[in-house]
Amino acid sequence: MSEALRIHKKLKGKIEIRVKIRPSPKNIHLIYTPGVADAAREISKNPEASFDYTSRGNNIAIITDGSRTLGAGDTIPEASLPIMEGKALFFKFFAGIDAYPLCLATKSKEEIIRTIEILSPNFAAFNIEDIKAPKSLEIVEELRKRDLIFFHDDEQGVAIVTLAALFNALKLVGKKPEKARICLAGAGTAGYGICNILNHSGVKNLLVCDAKGIIFKGRPASPQGGEDDNKYVREIADLTNPDNLKGSLQDALKGSDVFIGVTGIGNLLKSSDIESMGDNPIIFALSNPVPEIFPEEIKKAKKNYIFASGRPDFNNQINNIIVFPGVMRGLLDTRTKLDLVLESKVAAAVASLVKNPKASYIIPNPFDKRLLKTIVNCVKKYG
Repeated sequence: MSEALRIHKKLKGKIEIRVKIRPSPKNIHLIYTPGVADAAREISKNPEASFDYTSRGNNIAIITDGSRTLGAGDTIPEASLPIMEGKALFFKFFAGIDAYPLCLATKSKEEIIRTIEILSPNFAAFNIEDIKAPKSLEIVEELRKRDLIFFHDDEQGVAIVTLAALFNALKLVGKKPEKARICLAGAGTAGYGICNILNHSGVKNLLVCDAKGIIFKGRPASPQGGEDDNKYVREIADLTNPDNLKGSLQDALKGSDVFIGVTGIGNLLKSSDIESMGDNPIIFALSNPVPEIFPEEIKKAKKNYIFASGRPDFNNQINNIIVFPGVMRGLLDTRTKLDLVLESKVAAAVASLVKNPKASYIIPNPFDKRLLKTIVNCVKKYG
């Protein structure tokens, strides 16, 4: 049994509910019947009063269907529970947010959306997590039409942290975002989010690849259809690849200054792929638990490079854990909805915490105590 399994088995979960007031014979009539009816009557007059008289304002639901579970792929919802508990733990630990993991026994987009609507009287916001693309993007698109606060961590969280790290990495190699040639591998939820935020931030020369190779305008659909033939991939085609280049991931890598990998495929790249990149390449191999390439392989091709992964056992962990507690805290405190403008502002604020970037330090550590205040203040200024 691994150490990770041992600690999970010993704890029997990573979160619990605790009371805010100790019940006693002197207060039971206030916190329960008959006094609690006063609060119920006030809320019945105005639903918004639930934010004053209950814990709703600090409650969020973490919603998943288990279709994109770390280490297990498309699986049963129960397998997602330890991961969602981990998210809930960090929401509480870093930002004091009470997050409830809700792993749904359905893969239906319509049922997930309807479930969120049904649950909305209980929560101030929703965290959408580990749902396979394009379904996750379709769900978020529908939620935007409703009066709900939500955070799509796999799309927005990863995008914010990636941009923050990229700002500092490009500063180190003396390039501006609009001048850098960037190869992004992966056009799912994270890839779509990163593509959007890079485009919003002025990146001009971006090639995005999926399993079929470089995405370009007018690319024919697969005869049998598939997940790579959807409107979100077509949006990526419209935003990227200004010269409408065609080819493989290896073709996209040639001469690139930056590689960003969110493919979910470990050890995807070889040293020969890195050899074709430009001098001092920036390599963000973000797939978990195994990145697209490890530093040992990069060193075979390039002496000077900047490497980041999604793992905590390497320098430069580009992981949404850096921002999701602070972003959600800010959204709850201001009742603000997240958009690309705010995402970019948060990324710049996070990047600014690294005063003197170097190859081994382009992004703050998740335990940096400045993160929460910096991100929350950024959201408050915007809201």
